[in-house]
Amino acid sequence: MNGFDLRIIDLARDLLWTTMLVAGPALVIGLFVGVCVSLLQALTSIQEQTMSLVPKMLAIMIVTLMLLAPALEILRSFTERILGQIVEFGLA
Repeated sequence: MNGFDLRIIDLARDLLWTTMLVAGPALVIGLFVGVCVSLLQALTSIQEQTMSLVPKMLAIMIVTLMLLAPALEILRSFTERILGQIVEFGLA
């Protein structure tokens, strides 16, 4: 592997890490709320589809709105790093 390949691997690693930082909290909250609602449905024998969907949607929407500013800062930082590397890759 040469230096160019290692930079591509580092770029892909940075992309995946940034994606996990931005999308991870909303996905974890959605998973937690979904498990709680499923447990509640199993205990009460209520099998209503909207009872499963609406709480997850609301929880994900609230978490996304709460974490919007930090997520945008992470994305801005990632974009600056990527644009700074364009010259190194020879794409300018």
